Amino acid sequence: MAKALPLISCDSWADSINEEDVEPKFKYHRLANDLKYMLNADVITCSAVHLKFLIFGTFRGRVCIFDHQGNSVYSNLSASERYTHQVAVNNIDVDHKGEYVATCSDDGKVNITGLFSSDNNHSLSFGKCIKVVSLEPDSKAHIKRFVVGDDKLILYERNLLKKLKPVELCSVEGSVLSICWHGNFIAWASHIGVRVYDLNERCSLGLIKWEVPPQERLENFRCHLRWSNKNTLLIGWVDTIRVCVIRKRNSIEASTGNLPVYIVDPISTFQTTFYVCGLAPLSAKQLVVLGFRKEKSSCFKAQRPVLCPLFKIELEPEVPALRKNDKFEEAMELISANGGNVPVLSVAKLYVNHLLALKKYDDAAKLCLRMLGNDKVLWEEEVFKFVKCQQLRSVSAYLPTSDECKLDPHVYEMVLYEFLKFDVCGFLNLIKEWPSHLYDGLAVINAIHDNFRKHHANQLLESLALLYSYQGDFESALRMYLKLQNKDVFQLIRRYELYDVISKLIIPLIQLDRNCAFEILLDKKKIKTEIVVHHLEHKQEYLYWYLDSLLKKDPSNVFQKKLISLYAIFDRNKLLPFLKRSKDYDIQEALVICKQENFYPEIVYLLGCMGGVEAAEALNIIIHRIRDIEMAIEFCKEHDDNDLWNALINEFSNHPEIVTKVLDGIVDYFSPAVVVGKIKMGQNIPNLRQSLIKMLWHYNLQGEILSSAQQIQLNDYFEIHSEIVTTQRRGQQVSNEQMCSLCHRPVLMVGTHFNCITSFECGHVYHKPCIQGKLQKNCKECNLWNLTVEK
Repeated sequence: MAKALPLISCDSWADSINEEDVEPKFKYHRLANDLKYMLNADVITCSAVHLKFLIFGTFRGRVCIFDHQGNSVYSNLSASERYTHQVAVNNIDVDHKGEYVATCSDDGKVNITGLFSSDNNHSLSFGKCIKVVSLEPDSKAHIKRFVVGDDKLILYERNLLKKLKPVELCSVEGSVLSICWHGNFIAWASHIGVRVYDLNERCSLGLIKWEVPPQERLENFRCHLRWSNKNTLLIGWVDTIRVCVIRKRNSIEASTGNLPVYIVDPISTFQTTFYVCGLAPLSAKQLVVLGFRKEKSSCFKAQRPVLCPLFKIELEPEVPALRKNDKFEEAMELISANGGNVPVLSVAKLYVNHLLALKKYDDAAKLCLRMLGNDKVLWEEEVFKFVKCQQLRSVSAYLPTSDECKLDPHVYEMVLYEFLKFDVCGFLNLIKEWPSHLYDGLAVINAIHDNFRKHHANQLLESLALLYSYQGDFESALRMYLKLQNKDVFQLIRRYELYDVISKLIIPLIQLDRNCAFEILLDKKKIKTEIVVHHLEHKQEYLYWYLDSLLKKDPSNVFQKKLISLYAIFDRNKLLPFLKRSKDYDIQEALVICKQENFYPEIVYLLGCMGGVEAAEALNIIIHRIRDIEMAIEFCKEHDDNDLWNALINEFSNHPEIVTKVLDGIVDYFSPAVVVGKIKMGQNIPNLRQSLIKMLWHYNLQGEILSSAQQIQLNDYFEIHSEIVTTQRRGQQVSNEQMCSLCHRPVLMVGTHFNCITSFECGHVYHKPCIQGKLQKNCKECNLWNLTVEK
C-alpha cells in the first residue's frame, strides 16, 4: 500500500493561491440560452462532455445535446422520441469521434444512438435498473463493442451478421456502480471496491478495497474513474483520491503461481475535506478535482461546490527526510509515482547498500532485479557489492541470463566458484539452469578438479558430466555418468548419437543397466556385432547375455555357435532346445563340449543326428546312463531302424519287468513276435497277459481298418466306373450349322453317303467317309481320345 499523503483541504489551497498571487488556472462562465429553459422544467441527473458538444440526461428520461454556449443542437436524439427513456437517465457515454451516444436508465433500457446515422443503433431491454454503460474507446472502431454493468459485467460484441453477442466478463459484488474503459483495461466499481479487468487475458487483475465511510454506504456515493494514461488510473470516491499504476509482474512475482501478467499497484492516496464529485488529470503531476463540502450551512442553504484546480505533489523536500530515516521504499515509491529531481536509481543504490549492511541479502538481490532492469553496467556494479560480502549465492537467482543483458563471463564464474566452495548442490543446479555460453566451461571444469571433495562426489561428477557435454567432449561426459552410475548416460548417447564412442565403454554400460545397454548394442545400424563380441570375449557371462538376446532378434547370426559352450556354463536348460532349433554349428564340436560336461540328453540328440553306429551309441547311453525305457523306445521309433530295435529287444529280454513296456511301445514299428520269441519258458513276466491282449486288440483293430479302407476303395472304383460308362453312352447333339473339320461342309447332308458322322467328346464332328484311313482314335484338331457317336 502506498504511503498516504497529508490531508488536503480546499482552504489550504486557497491560502497558497493568495500567498503566491498567481493567476487562476481555470476560467468559467455560466451556460444559458436553451439549457437554461430546460433546467426550469427538469433536473440533470448525468452528463457527458465532448470537444464538440455537451450531453445531459434528465430526471424525466430525456437526453439533450447542446453546444458549449448552451444552445440546443439538432441530432437523432432530438429528432425522435424513440430513444427517450421513461425515467431518470443514470449514465451517458460518448465515443471518441462524437458520433455515437450510449445511455442507460432505471427503466432497464440501454440505447446506442448514432447522432448522425441510424445504421448501428441498438436498444436493449434488461428488465431491471441499469446504472452504467461504456462504449469502446478505440477511435477506429465503429461501435463494435460496449460494456453494460448490472449484477454482472457484460461485454457486447457485434458479429459478422451485425448481431450483438453478450459475453459475461465476471460476476459483481452487488452491482456495477461505475465503468471507465481505456485500451485493453476496464476499470469498474462495485459495492466493496474497484477492480480492473484485462480484456486480453480475460481476467480480473485484483480488487482495490475501499474504506466504507462511517454511518454511510459506498453505493450512496458516485465513484469517479479516470485514466490519466494507458497505465495510470485515477479513482475518486467519497473523500479519498487514489492513484494506481498497471504494471507487469516481475519474475519473482510471476513465479509464485498462475497469476495474470499485469498487477494493479496503488502508489498514492489523498484524503480530502470534501466529497469528491469529479476528477481529471491536468498534467503529469497535477490533478483537478471538483468537490462538495462536508459542512452543512447554518441556514440550511446549499453550499457552493469546491473546485480545487491543482494538487501539486512536492517530493524534493520529502525524499531526503525519508532517506535520512532509512525509509528508502517510501522514497522510491514517491519518485516513481510523481517524479522529482532525485533519480530513483540513486535511492535504489543507497537502499541496496543499506540492506547489505543489515545482512538482508535476499531483499537486496530482489531490489536489484526490480530496479536495474537490463542495464549491464549497473548490474556489474552492484554484483561486486555482493562479492565483498561473499553473498553472490543470494543474487544468483536474479542475475540476467538473456541475450539482451548478458554480463561479463567473469561475473558468472565468480558466482559458480562461490557455490562450488560453499554449496555444491546449488552449484549443480546452476550448471543445469544457466546457458553454457555465459561462462568459460573449461575454467569451471578445472576448478572442479582443483576443489574435488569425495563427500560431494555425486554432485561434482554430475556437474562434470554436464560441463563435458556442453564442451562437446562426450566420451568424458559418458565416463562421468558411468562413474556416477547415472542412467541418463543412455539418453545422452541417443540424443547425440554417440555410438562410435561407446565401443570402449560396453562393459560399464552393461553393468549400469543391461536392458538399456542391449537396446543400443543389439542394433546393428548403431554398433557392429563384431565389435561388441570382441569386447565381451573376456566377460563370458556378459557375452552369454548378449548372444542370447541377439539370437532372439537375429536367429541366423554368425556368432550363435559360441552359445553352445555358453549355455553349457550358464544355462543348460536352453542348450538342448538350441541344438534342435539351430543348424549353424559344428556337431563334432558340440558333441565334445557335451561329453566334457556329461550332458547325456544333448549327447543322445547329437549322436542321433549322425546316425549309423553313433545312433547305436546313443541308444546305449539311454539304456545304461539315462536308464529311461520310454526314451529308448521313442528314440527307436524316431529312427525306425531294425538294428536299433533288435539291440533294444536283446538288451531288455533279460529284464522281465520291462518286457511289457517294450511290447506296448513297438506296436506298428516292429513285430511283437520277435519280443515274444525272446521270452524263456517258465519266465515270470508281470502284466504279460494285459500286454498281449492289448497287442492282439490293436492288430485286430488295424485289420478292421485296412478291410474297411479296402471296401471303401472298391465302392469308389465301381461308382466312378459306372459314371464314366453312363457319360460315354449319352447322346450328343449335332446341329445343321456345324461343319466337318476336314471337308468344311455341313455335317448333316440329305440324300448322300455323308450322313454318317463321327463326333468326338471335344465337340469336333467329322463325316465318317472323311476320316476313314486318316483318323483312328484321336481328334485331328485337339488330339483327344475318340469318343464317337455314329449315325
